[in-house]
Amino acid sequence: MDFLQSIILGIIQGITEFLPISSSAHLILMPILTGWDDQGVGFDLAVHVGTLLAVILYFRKDVSELFIDGFRSIAARQHVGQSRLGWAVVVGTIPACIAGILLLDYIDTALRAVGVIITTTVVFAVLLAAADRFARGSRTLQDIGFKDAIIVGLAQAVALIPGTSRSGATITAGLFLGLNRESASKFSFFMAIPITAAAALVKLLTIASESIAVDWLGFLVGGIVSFLTAITAIHFFLKWLNAFGMWPYVIYRLVLAVVLYFLFF
Repeated sequence: MDFLQSIILGIIQGITEFLPISSSAHLILMPILTGWDDQGVGFDLAVHVGTLLAVILYFRKDVSELFIDGFRSIAARQHVGQSRLGWAVVVGTIPACIAGILLLDYIDTALRAVGVIITTTVVFAVLLAAADRFARGSRTLQDIGFKDAIIVGLAQAVALIPGTSRSGATITAGLFLGLNRESASKFSFFMAIPITAAAALVKLLTIASESIAVDWLGFLVGGIVSFLTAITAIHFFLKWLNAFGMWPYVIYRLVLAVVLYFLFF
């Protein structure tokens, strides 16, 4: 993989990982549209590490509180500070982990098709639009309980299907549960941390167990670029959230689906 390809794919991953437009779909489509070889597991690991570090750094104060209060609650045997939200993130991660263990091979083969991506892109654009228009409420992060976490977690599990968008599915679920835009988005970002870490670990174990050669220059470039673009994307997403809502992403998804349909069908 050449230097330019590493930069372009790193930018795409960094931007699309946390916006509700599906990073997996874009990374699948780029080699198809450009004729590039598949970027490989090593590069996927690099960009996942980059986006993971971006979300941890951006929300470092919140992440620190969730982590520390979570451990304090174990010793105290009761909720302490932000521990309830921290444990909600843990509970919400479980469905996607189970789905990944049971179905990831099937998802990575049978469902990595343009037709699937077009369908999920349209369906979840409509759901996101409906949630933002009709279901948005006034609940905040402090109102999230374990039932909410499980529902959002199930949405995150569905998002393993290419074209769905992990952030799009979890934000949509949060809005339908009555969370306001900022709270639904922040909970989605918090839930990205353990699942992205798990995905990076799986890819690392795959590289180690299968003795896959790693393009270290591409690894480094992709990781740095994805980190920088991801932290920028998070910042502007939250900055523009109340001004524009989810409609720019809904429109983008629908336009993308139309373009893909005319290109491939």
